[in-house]
Amino acid sequence: MQDIAGSAAFISGGASGIGLSIGRALAAAGAKVTLADIDQAELDRVVPTVPGAFGVRLDVRDRANWQTAKAAAEAVNGPTDIVVNNAGIGPCQNPFADMDPEDFDRVISINLTGVYNGISAFAADLRSRGRGHIVNTASMAGLMANMNLGGYTAAKFAVVGISEVLLKEMEPHGVGVSVLCPGLIQTRLGETSLALGNKPRERTVQSASAAGLDAAMVGERVVAAIRAGDLYILTHGEYRPIIAKRSALLLEAFDRTPASTA
Repeated sequence: MQDIAGSAAFISGGASGIGLSIGRALAAAGAKVTLADIDQAELDRVVPTVPGAFGVRLDVRDRANWQTAKAAAEAVNGPTDIVVNNAGIGPCQNPFADMDPEDFDRVISINLTGVYNGISAFAADLRSRGRGHIVNTASMAGLMANMNLGGYTAAKFAVVGISEVLLKEMEPHGVGVSVLCPGLIQTRLGETSLALGNKPRERTVQSASAAGLDAAMVGERVVAAIRAGDLYILTHGEYRPIIAKRSALLLEAFDRTPASTA
């Protein structure tokens, strides 16, 4: 999608961190930006800092709220061209065998069902208009497995998978799809996750990390990927050997498996 200037963009989880950085980058590229977020106070604070932005409250778990937020955004900016399903919650960082069912349900409802809800709200319209782009935020945890991230990993692997499916379905209709798989980024994810009910172990309470990359870099990479039509958007090249090892194990398993003669 080359013509970002003049397009209308809708970004969930847009009041801080990665979502806000994507909003700023799209606005700088000339897009009319809607920032949607569950945190009304934070929206009120940041929307005036993004040129021309419109803010709307959105709980991504609430399908009726998606429809009202979409209607409000399009009343201001016209039909949506770019959808960024970015809202998310962090992991509780407990062993999967010990994960509270309520914590699992919360992580899935926000990180996976929330992405589905955004696709459901906008994708058919983009397809019918024959233009646009969808960005779904997953994580490096959607490409590799780590201990104590079971529910989070389940959601993020699924977001990668549905993004790959969506590209196959939407690309013939002129709609691009990208999946963002960041590593550690400087965000408020820890604080927002606690506010939404996460109960991580005491020693792993999350907060903004000085070790993470500047979120502004992510916004710039997302804009470049939309323009180029890239499927995968990565932020941390140092994880390549881990992904290569996982891919090699899969290929080795195929090498040990005879071709079906059925």
